[in-house]
Amino acid sequence: MIVAIGTRKGLWLASKTDGEWTVEGPAFPMSEVPSLAWVDGDDGSPTLLAGAMSPHWGPSVASSVDLGATWQEVEGGSMRFGADDGATVERVWQLQADPRQPGVIWAGCEPTSLWRSEDGGRQFSLVRPLWDHPHRPQWAPGFGGAAVHTIVPREGASTVVAMSTGGVYRSDDDAASWRPTNTGISARFFPDPYPEFGQCVHKVAADSGDPHRLYAQNHHGVYRSDDDGITWQSIADGLPSDFGFVMVAHPSRPGSVWVIPIEADMRRLPPGGVLRVWRTNDAGATWQPNVSGLPDECWTVVLRDAADACVETGSQTASFAFGTRDGCVYVSDDDGATFAQVAAHLPDVLCVLATAAV
Repeated sequence: MIVAIGTRKGLWLASKTDGEWTVEGPAFPMSEVPSLAWVDGDDGSPTLLAGAMSPHWGPSVASSVDLGATWQEVEGGSMRFGADDGATVERVWQLQADPRQPGVIWAGCEPTSLWRSEDGGRQFSLVRPLWDHPHRPQWAPGFGGAAVHTIVPREGASTVVAMSTGGVYRSDDDAASWRPTNTGISARFFPDPYPEFGQCVHKVAADSGDPHRLYAQNHHGVYRSDDDGITWQSIADGLPSDFGFVMVAHPSRPGSVWVIPIEADMRRLPPGGVLRVWRTNDAGATWQPNVSGLPDECWTVVLRDAADACVETGSQTASFAFGTRDGCVYVSDDDGATFAQVAAHLPDVLCVLATAAV
């Protein structure tokens, strides 16, 4: 098992061999690494993509075919706005391989924009229909900035994205047009708590078995959609808080997802100072916390992409990994029931990417 760990200052790789964990790094020292993705290279070999942001050189997408031993970047950068767009890419918050189209990689960026690569992540082009959407001037920055942070390819020509703060948007024509699909998701900070758009959706994940089911962790709210993201219903009952950033779907078990709640008031801390991962196995009808391995008297937070899950081929039992803002990384080998700490004292963890085999 390999866990790639993107932090505020560099990238680490934690690997498990014969039951022992080793942690190597950093790559990209002094650069933020807010996004990671595994993709198939030109010869079918696994390639690790990293969205890095240097305070000196700006953002880039780098690739490695040797598990992070060496990295390649496109000279001059992988993505650029046009001269008339009045914007520059600030961060690459999301990298997502498209399972429907080999070589196609999506990128969600700050400012709020969606990009597409057809060459495995070397060069990206702006998805203009979303950038030119008439709602865009009203998509306000969330606390973490204004960005597309979730990209979920669906069946056929459909794609779902989510942004803070704009909400969930959907395209059914290969990204040629977009419409908001936030029915049922609340935005209690507005006079109208159920607007057409403007919701602060924190993360969306797709169910591993039901092709029409999605889950969302919201700024106040945990939701499920049974019609492929058109309408949403609350599944927050049973959780200690409906606020959080993480939403991870089980890779092989339908109806199973994980969240990591934090207090909904302005403190933004684990409820009662107790860090727990909560899981449902029945699509949100009931929830259970992890049994052991995570600390009490804990006052740190897990960001939206700082958690991931993977399974061995043919297995129904997942490994779940996450990292915290105080630089600790925890891994579970039993569907999130028990955890072991595999790294500590890293910089602020921004993203985690887990894979069972490379």
